[in-house]
Amino acid sequence: MCGIVGYAGPRDTVEVLLEGLGRLEYRGYDSAGVAVVGVDGVSWRKRGGKLGVLRSSLDDAPLPESGIGIGHTRWATHGGPTDENAHPHLGDDGRLALIHNGIIENFAELRAELEAAGETFTSDTDTEAAALLLGRLHREHRDLTQAMLALAGRLEGQFTLLAVHLDEPDVVVGACHNSPLLVGLAEGEQFLASDVSAFVRYTRHARALGNDEVATITPEGVTVVDFDGRPLEGETFEVTWDAAAAEKGGWSSFMAKEIAEDPEAVANTLRGRLVDGLPSLGELGSLDDDALRGIDRVQIVACGTAAYSALVGKYAMEAWARIPVEVDLAHEYRYRDPIVDERTLVISISQSGETMDTKMAVQHAIAQGARTLSICNTQGSTIARASEAVLYTHAGPEVAVASTKAFLAQVVALLLTGLHLGRVRGAMADDAIREVTEALEELPEQLRTLLADQDEIRELAQWMSDTRSVLFLGRHVGYPVALEGALKLKELSYIHAEGFAAGELKHGPIALIEPGQVVFVVVPSPRHQQGLHAKVVSNIQEIRARGARVIAVAEAGDSAVLPYANQVLRIPLTLPLLEPVLSVVPLHVFALELATAKGLDVDQPRNLAKSVTVE
Repeated sequence: MCGIVGYAGPRDTVEVLLEGLGRLEYRGYDSAGVAVVGVDGVSWRKRGGKLGVLRSSLDDAPLPESGIGIGHTRWATHGGPTDENAHPHLGDDGRLALIHNGIIENFAELRAELEAAGETFTSDTDTEAAALLLGRLHREHRDLTQAMLALAGRLEGQFTLLAVHLDEPDVVVGACHNSPLLVGLAEGEQFLASDVSAFVRYTRHARALGNDEVATITPEGVTVVDFDGRPLEGETFEVTWDAAAAEKGGWSSFMAKEIAEDPEAVANTLRGRLVDGLPSLGELGSLDDDALRGIDRVQIVACGTAAYSALVGKYAMEAWARIPVEVDLAHEYRYRDPIVDERTLVISISQSGETMDTKMAVQHAIAQGARTLSICNTQGSTIARASEAVLYTHAGPEVAVASTKAFLAQVVALLLTGLHLGRVRGAMADDAIREVTEALEELPEQLRTLLADQDEIRELAQWMSDTRSVLFLGRHVGYPVALEGALKLKELSYIHAEGFAAGELKHGPIALIEPGQVVFVVVPSPRHQQGLHAKVVSNIQEIRARGARVIAVAEAGDSAVLPYANQVLRIPLTLPLLEPVLSVVPLHVFALELATAKGLDVDQPRNLAKSVTVE
């Protein structure tokens, strides 16, 4: 969960590295460092703390000019966020610098081996073992690419590594194993990074490395080989957004900007996928109609916010396609030994496409013979490339660690998938599908209307800035919305927040209700076929009778909640299964505003990183 960037070219290398790290800081921000190669040797600087600490140090004492360099922003795993543990780490008596994303699982035995050979460690990290070993291997091979190949054969775990060496002053070498690495391709300069956002300001042409590959860049070009040294030809792609899309653009935070982009994210996920009111998912490729008719169950794997979108998708797919759907937290999936065969469709959901737990779940599904579909927001990502088919959400870059617009886009992608399955399997008539797609097409404008009037939520957040506990209740598709609302509040405000299925209230959680306890209730539509609305209103009465302060999220015109809720936040009318796209927005805004009122950093909450690339 670290950001890495490498550069070879004529620009001010340190500035290119810092620019790239600034765009990657969502991947880790407890320390940062850079290294460049100049005529006088390898020069480096690293500091604990956020990137601004490193930048200030470099402003005070600049590094020498160079056309080659590597940079790193860290999310600590081995060793605390100190200057000593920050990357880069050095080898070959300071002639080599190395940075790392991932976990080296056999670092302890490597460290013992290196110490026995006379090497001295100055940090608590697993990465330093790789740097020192690479230095010894370079002395043996006298070639950084060959040394990197030899190093890759010694490491266990998952890793992306970038290295430079004084003896090869125009070369950056990168290696990846179960961790992302992309090449940015331009005339007279080349880039390496863990995300295209690091170099999209300079080039939108990119190539994603596959698993177990090594890339060597110079200003003139790039060569890629597999871990056995065999040359590889890879496909390039063009990034569909520009650098401005990943900038704040005057917003107070990236999260505020990204919530404001909800309508566009939903519209882009729908764009080109509805033809004559029916879903058109031509990008599914080999998962054609015949293949989908052969599926007898769906398993969805995801983590965190993506897992909550999966729960919404489960309700929709079972209702529309009449197919059993399971939702698994990806990190538990393969360990429960799931029943998987060629008639199983495994859908993975990951904003980054690099979530390690989800990636390992997909690999397990493939090994068991399942058909695989990825819902992802990032072009060229590992999960997207590993899966049989991919639905890109096209939500644009999401920089804030707490996901917002990506959640909405994931839900919409799952709704489209459910409609497509329903039609292919003959479980849903075209007229019924068109009723849903008409409602889907109304969502972007409904979101704009909803977002235009959030003053009530801002006032609520100001009033609640010293609150220590908030509960969230929901039923049916409102249940995952309650879970998502609680997660966002935990992530951003560091207070106790918990989501419950409202029906569970009387089975234990009602013991938490005391006078003044704030409870958000996601109220189902009175038009819901199962008649859940009355049951949730009864839940509201139960907790109000015990002194709770109830804030209801309810559709426009629902008057039944008014006598029992202290406050009602309204959402526009839509079909009940589509309501999460709207009802989650007030909860996202509330989490943002409460954290802001508490003076917290909403884009970079403590202890978190956006792309979780370790298991």
